[in-house]
Amino acid sequence: MQAQTRQADRTAAQAAGTMVTRCWSCRGPVAEGAPFCPTCAAVQPPGQADHFARLGLPRGFGVDAADLDRRYFALQRQLHPDRFATRSAHERALSQQQATALNDAYETLKDPLRRADCLLKLSGQDVVAEGCNLVNDPELLMEAMERREALAEAGSTVEVDAITRATRADVAACVGGLAAAFSAGDLAAAGRLTTRLKYLQKLVDETRVRKLQLRG
Repeated sequence: MQAQTRQADRTAAQAAGTMVTRCWSCRGPVAEGAPFCPTCAAVQPPGQADHFARLGLPRGFGVDAADLDRRYFALQRQLHPDRFATRSAHERALSQQQATALNDAYETLKDPLRRADCLLKLSGQDVVAEGCNLVNDPELLMEAMERREALAEAGSTVEVDAITRATRADVAACVGGLAAAFSAGDLAAAGRLTTRLKYLQKLVDETRVRKLQLRG
């Protein structure tokens, strides 16, 4: 009867498109990335589940921050290594691995830039560091050069503040554009906007440095 139940669980997971592994403890079926075995409740290795699956979210750029927080903190409470202090060394190590993977997933999905990078990678798109592919987009390259030149020439903190405000507004618009691009399945536009967002966020950091320089 137990074997039939496990087979039914495995079949259901496969039908849903979820990869199934075996529990290290009871050998029962476990969905890839699931933190615990549904049969014996033993903590599992983190596996290769993507960040969205790890937090039980559908893949997409639009992520509700409050929902993300709720999911993260609920799983964090279950996976905190302190809960496994009396377990075997193996389970303690697995709980630490799960907690690390969960933290990485949360930090990635709560940040628009890292979330966009993640989605592009999951879609099979090449993701490069900021600046590496600006040379392939003359418009983006010119924009970046002009903005950095304006920042270098700013002679007062008031001028720098104005650049910071304008850049932050462009960051917000860029994030909105990314949401639309991913929703429409336009990965080319999403890739270009991701590159732009990378240099815009870096420019915001550079404005802080420039402001400190002007303050002496």
